[in-house]
Amino acid sequence: MARYTGKIMVVTGASRGIGQAIGAAFGREGATVVGVARGDLSATGDQVRAGGGIFIPKNADLGQGTQAEARQLVSDILSETGRIDGWINNAGIIRRAPAVEFSEADWNDVLRTNLNAPFFLSQAVARWWVTGGREKGPAEARLKIVNVASLLSFQGGITVPAYAASKHGIAGLTKALANEWARERINVNAIAPGYIATDNTQALRTDPHRNRAILDRIPEGRWGSPEDIAGAILFLASRDADYVNGTILNVDGGWLAR
Repeated sequence: MARYTGKIMVVTGASRGIGQAIGAAFGREGATVVGVARGDLSATGDQVRAGGGIFIPKNADLGQGTQAEARQLVSDILSETGRIDGWINNAGIIRRAPAVEFSEADWNDVLRTNLNAPFFLSQAVARWWVTGGREKGPAEARLKIVNVASLLSFQGGITVPAYAASKHGIAGLTKALANEWARERINVNAIAPGYIATDNTQALRTDPHRNRAILDRIPEGRWGSPEDIAGAILFLASRDADYVNGTILNVDGGWLAR
């Protein structure tokens, strides 16, 4: 199926891992994918184009998490594409240290990237939509915003206090924005990935004790892949999910069911 033919889908943190898999999946369904990242986006572009999609790279650093930067990024994308049909807030970082030793710099870096940036980016694209953007599409057009939450939107984790706080915040933000914007034909949802094999989980996967403990709890008995997450994103960003709003969809191999 080419559910996204003619659609402009923006994915942050698109240079690798989950973001790259999301971009490639949209490409395979016909989308024009705007990939946002600090790093090299060429590999993502290759995957999007190989699947039949169009790729637009956009280098940007979301680490400051300011309203002005978010508005500028959205404006830059719109000047090139003319409209936005979906926005995926995937970019995120994690810092690990015992809570009694966690630095102010690490705390602020994580909150700016993981919580401030998604809010201000969502705000900017929603502002464009309600002030005339939705008129650029058919009468039934909807704007889809999908945030990437985490299992730590529901749990505390170990030695990741800032990450847990930011992902709890993303879950609350998703619901708050859905409440305000549903009548504007904006769907705001989130997915909560479980333990996925990416750079962010490398330290856990290489620790034999943590790795074994994690695998023993996951009913699937395996780490998830970025492609597992991409499939859930494509559902929430599609017309199949037009009546889904304010939900946090767990994609965790059954972890939270234990």
